[in-house]
Amino acid sequence: MHAETSDALLKRLEWSVIRPLDGLLQGDYRAWWRGMGLDLADLREYQPHDDVRHIDWNVTARLNTPYVRQYREDRDLSLWLLIDCSASLRGTGDAVASGKWPMALAFAGVMARLFTRHGNRVGALLYSDRVEPALQARSGRVQVLHLLQRLRAPAAAATHRATHLGELLDTARRTLRRRSCVLVVSDFISEGNWPAALSRLSLRHDVTAIRLVDPQDGELPALGWITVSDAETGEQAVIDSLDPALRARYARLAAEADAQLQNTLGGTGVDTLELSSAQPLLGELLRFTDLRRRTHRFHPRRSAA
Repeated sequence: MHAETSDALLKRLEWSVIRPLDGLLQGDYRAWWRGMGLDLADLREYQPHDDVRHIDWNVTARLNTPYVRQYREDRDLSLWLLIDCSASLRGTGDAVASGKWPMALAFAGVMARLFTRHGNRVGALLYSDRVEPALQARSGRVQVLHLLQRLRAPAAAATHRATHLGELLDTARRTLRRRSCVLVVSDFISEGNWPAALSRLSLRHDVTAIRLVDPQDGELPALGWITVSDAETGEQAVIDSLDPALRARYARLAAEADAQLQNTLGGTGVDTLELSSAQPLLGELLRFTDLRRRTHRFHPRRSAA
């Protein structure tokens, strides 16, 4: 991945993902998000984080369930990518932690290119062991190349500082003045009260959590005696990876942590899409489209039935 230039990477993504996606979706990416304009676009069921001023009282009274109005953006859209580049996801130096980071890189490139080529602006905030200077929102292919170059820069030396994703989310909430579409790309392995920060960010912006997962993270490889280390804290331990009891306990704890994280994300009130490194990006983006359509579309007759 590192031997490939940013331009070559973008061309590969345009050919392998964006063109097929165009054929399947007919280029209608604007429908993925709803804006704050004056034209009514749709209605959907009220969620705990929604602005009560957008409740449609006529529909609410008819169906006995609160529904909110959604409006089309009357200006160009702005997409902001909030990308977790911490050691647990990316690795340090020349090492790549897992298949999650190549997926993050490809997803960011595809989404940025889809938006900029339709005249919309894309900006980014990156988090390593701290929040990096913002890549201000601009349009055009050059902007996508700048983003990819930032993401493909060598990882900083390990500082043994745990991830605090809330710092990235709170920085975005203070920085983004105009209502925007926000994609938070992370594995969400973080300390601190980041769920509350994610909920606060969604009060003003259209936020989607893009959770990166690697199925191999839930399995301990059978390699005998090995030294394992935490990419962020630097802690190390020597374990016997052939021990069946240890392998079973590792798998159980990984499954429990995964279930707890899913419940935590569900409680934030934002849409969540899992991107698996074991699945092609094109298929995952089609799932993303289906998610947005299901959560942002209202069919009065079907609901009334």
